[in-house]
Amino acid sequence: MAGDREEHVDAVIVGSGFGGSVAAYRLAAAGLRVVVLERGRAYPPGSFPRAPHELARALWDPSEGLLGLFDVWSFGGFAGVVASGLGGGSLIYASVLLRKDEKWFVDEDPNGEYRPWPVTRADLDPHYEEVERMLGAQRFPLGAPGYEASGKTQAMREAAARLGLEWRLPPLAVTFSVNGRTDPGVAIPDPPYGNIHHRQRTTCRLVGECDIGCQSGSKNTLDHTYLSAAVSHGAEIRTWSEVVSFEPTRRGWAVRYVTHLKEHEGRRTRTDSLPRTTITCDRLLLGAGTFGTTYLLLRNQAALPGVSRLLGHRFCGNGDLLGLVVGARDENGQARHLGSSAAPVITSAIRVPDALDGGAGRGYYVEDAGYPGFADWLIEGSDVPGITARVLDFARVWVLARLTRNPKAEISARVSRALGSGSRSAGATALLGMGRDTPDGVARLRDGRWLDIDWTTRTSREYFDRVSATMRELTQHFGGRFEPNPLSWLNRVVTVHPLGGAPMGHSINDGVVDSHGEVFGHPGLFVVDGSAMPGPVGANPSLTIAAFADRAATAILEGRTAGSGRARPSGARKPRAGSSRARSSGGRS
Repeated sequence: MAGDREEHVDAVIVGSGFGGSVAAYRLAAAGLRVVVLERGRAYPPGSFPRAPHELARALWDPSEGLLGLFDVWSFGGFAGVVASGLGGGSLIYASVLLRKDEKWFVDEDPNGEYRPWPVTRADLDPHYEEVERMLGAQRFPLGAPGYEASGKTQAMREAAARLGLEWRLPPLAVTFSVNGRTDPGVAIPDPPYGNIHHRQRTTCRLVGECDIGCQSGSKNTLDHTYLSAAVSHGAEIRTWSEVVSFEPTRRGWAVRYVTHLKEHEGRRTRTDSLPRTTITCDRLLLGAGTFGTTYLLLRNQAALPGVSRLLGHRFCGNGDLLGLVVGARDENGQARHLGSSAAPVITSAIRVPDALDGGAGRGYYVEDAGYPGFADWLIEGSDVPGITARVLDFARVWVLARLTRNPKAEISARVSRALGSGSRSAGATALLGMGRDTPDGVARLRDGRWLDIDWTTRTSREYFDRVSATMRELTQHFGGRFEPNPLSWLNRVVTVHPLGGAPMGHSINDGVVDSHGEVFGHPGLFVVDGSAMPGPVGANPSLTIAAFADRAATAILEGRTAGSGRARPSGARKPRAGSSRARSSGGRS
């Protein structure tokens, strides 16, 4: 890898998320020499942080000795949470595989005029199908033996029916059933391309931990699927490898990266002083996520003369909004058990149509959102007055029993009462909204070093008010009380779906990349992640990003990109026999 010799490959892919991993597999399966540079570590099943001392270190800030899973960004109008690890955002997403609505492939200018995206639903449909197949899409088996506990799913269905809204069980990248057997904890056999972690995976155990790392490997994350398949075709994955710069060369592109070391963990490190390794390639594909790719492009803008003036523009948070339901009760006033910690994080979705397809205003989705079991204790602990009263009652009885030595003091019953009925957490769940907010954010470099994004909820106020109103109506039908995002009073939201920054366009005048992700004016440089989206996807964007990357890879392999004129190096490998994706894709768009 290192040393003084020059290393040249067909393609370097930066990042291993939904864009990078898909592209890595497609190019490797076609016989190209591929190197994937991922700044984070690998997370085999069972290795995700859970204990307090582990979670305290599970954040990403190498200069402070933090090399963990969660990367939290804070800007003036919003905050964002993304992942750092092999598999990118798939490690901490809720596995929803919804396609972008056909009529939502549009932008709107300030005058309200619609302009179509450079790609259409028809362009992406064959790629959607391929990604769904690779990610093993299955729907939550509501009502199947072992899967009956999710009251939140049934509550969503009932509330949607009463409100006249469309409800569905979306495809999930989660394995619930193996060879016709639908049961929690069933062993999942390895696919033909193997498993890079070499650890046994099992079907979903219903513990609500999708967003903090699936310990059982039930989630069909990118490391278990696309990256394992890419490695089987000869792709090389380098973890702990963070790209810091790139520039064009006569042969393609030169990429420089630093390597984080295990011994750096837990102590401050001058990351700008770390040794740099250089690798050159014919094609460079950026898939470092919306924040990461936008930052890299801005930091290296001097190496990209003539790049579109829209670099850094059209940022949005995909309309992400969080709401909470607490204290849900049934029609008889009894506590309703929603089972939010006994199911996948998301099981169902309600779709509210857009003005483009029969609705009013901008369309959106509202999805149920579970959480890990330890969150139930936090919810119970939030009832400070109730806990205080119960603990004081227990203390009074315990002291009285000690003083009187009364064997009939009912200490067990008082302990039970001190713990409480659990109705507060039993009747709690989260609601996640996402949809077509306004993509008018602008990313810049502050002091030439730090990424700063100017975007707030103000221009999307009507949209966010409508999403919040729907959440309140759902909560009413749940029989609970609605609590909005605690940051809403600051006009701040938290997004887990940042998009834009290197938006695709019809030309360099309205975009940074073309419909295949290639940067205008810079052949061989591609963007294959969420930063290429020119606006909100609306639904959960992971499937659309992956389909976009699959389409980009098809165009590269079929010679339909500006950088396709370079001859393949004589040392390129031939596709492995028997690989369905090693053959021509048949001219797919």
